[in-house]
Amino acid sequence: MVTQAKSGHPGGSLSTADILSALYFGVMDHNPATWTRDDRGQDQFILSAGHLAPVYYSVLARAGYFPVSELGTLRKMGSLLQGHPSVRKGLKGVTQASGSLGQGVSVAAGLALAKKMDGDPHCVYVLCGDGESEEGQIWEGAEFATHHGLGNLIGITDWNGQQIDGSVESVCGGGDLEGKWRSFGWNVLTADGHDIDAILDAFAKAKALGQQTSRPTMILFKTEMGHGVDFMAGTHKWHGKAPSEEQCAAALAQLEETLGDYE
Repeated sequence: MVTQAKSGHPGGSLSTADILSALYFGVMDHNPATWTRDDRGQDQFILSAGHLAPVYYSVLARAGYFPVSELGTLRKMGSLLQGHPSVRKGLKGVTQASGSLGQGVSVAAGLALAKKMDGDPHCVYVLCGDGESEEGQIWEGAEFATHHGLGNLIGITDWNGQQIDGSVESVCGGGDLEGKWRSFGWNVLTADGHDIDAILDAFAKAKALGQQTSRPTMILFKTEMGHGVDFMAGTHKWHGKAPSEEQCAAALAQLEETLGDYE
């Protein structure tokens, strides 16, 4: 998708592919046939790190929200699949537009409060980046969620240690993410973001903790930028760079070799 578009973000899409696959196909209660933007009676998902649109669209298509054939239109004129998710053209499955980083926790907290007020027992999930967590609005949303006792809110951090200009530590210093979230009153879990069993277990624990404590929960998933592709793995250089046709073929060949791990 990114190669055809000649632009996009493959690195973070690869680091979160296992997490989003587990979430949509093994955790969330959702139904494309009855989905609406208010998502009453279903779990909700907000992509705060909007540049991860390639993997988000890929999962939505395979979950039945729109035809898989649409994936080839990423970033093309007139396409529903813009570079960052948009609701302007009514793309099914996308509750909230995302592009400017830092806004997702606030949006998800509002949705979780609405569910709580409506007596809807379903959860709201939100995916952020560790670099994105330098944004102040993340922490305003975190404080709001704790204040309102949003045990139905489950945060996800793609903790791959990289952002567009380098490592998170070198750009702004991520510091103690676990300690930060705990200090804002959230339950905090850490898990391997590339181990499907660990991912599913973390989501189950997060849901149970929220019900027990009436507090939101953040899962910090340890991941690798560009996971599964040797020349992309562990570096910020593929945060927002499109592979050439040759690089794409090499990457797909490597990823195909890993499929047996999940079958």
